[in-house]
Amino acid sequence: MSIVVPVYNGAATVGRLVEALSALTVEGGLEIVLVYDGSPDDSLAVCHRLAETATVPLTVVEHSRNYGEHNAVMSGFRHARGAYIITMDDDLQNPPEEVVRLYDACRLGGHEVVYTYYDDKQHENWRNLGSRFNGWVADRLLDKPKGLYLCSFRCLSAFVAQTITAYEGPFVYVDGLILQVTQKIGTLQVKHLARAEGQSNYTLRRLVNLWLAMALNFSVLPLRFATLAGAVTAGLGILGLLLVLFEGLFGDPPAGWASLAAIVLTSGGCNC
Repeated sequence: MSIVVPVYNGAATVGRLVEALSALTVEGGLEIVLVYDGSPDDSLAVCHRLAETATVPLTVVEHSRNYGEHNAVMSGFRHARGAYIITMDDDLQNPPEEVVRLYDACRLGGHEVVYTYYDDKQHENWRNLGSRFNGWVADRLLDKPKGLYLCSFRCLSAFVAQTITAYEGPFVYVDGLILQVTQKIGTLQVKHLARAEGQSNYTLRRLVNLWLAMALNFSVLPLRFATLAGAVTAGLGILGLLLVLFEGLFGDPPAGWASLAAIVLTSGGCNC
């Protein structure tokens, strides 16, 4: 089993997380992949020290700047060697002991992916509201089981991870890629703890960017809406053209007005 952990402002917590994960008893063994994502604190130095002292195989992947959580997860997938891969945050909100339960739920339950969900989320109110909105939008835009909570604490098979890392688009949304690969998805309820240190690295701006990446790059509905809007606009253009022709034939418009209006309405409707 591989455990991929994006590290951003995690200098105070990633050491405790690695220590707890290293103490787990996992059938087949485990490895840890820490992906340093351009954090402004000394997380990179902490990760390198952990690599020198770890009691389990530990790989440090270094990003030259901050690319965001989903890109960090994709980098971790490319370096993971396990038959199953678990992704989790570095803030200790997911108890390390839940890792074994999640691993067993995926490999023994016949699933390609298992998402976790929480009975009581320990996030700020605005973050919980944003998550609910994101889930509501995802239910309508993505081809996913209705009500499935897309959580960053998940387990997936190496097959799924290797398949989605072939994606070369500019906007990475891991859950959208997963849903394109498989529908053999399970769920598992786990505990969710309050942050051990600091505040969430997700800002409102990051959540909006994530929502836009999901809505505009992993759904055909925005394209269909644009097509419908274009058809309506083109229809209005043709109607306006008929009115202009009527005015030109039976009215007394200024010289050149009818032909100019006809050209604008026709070309505008065709462009849409």
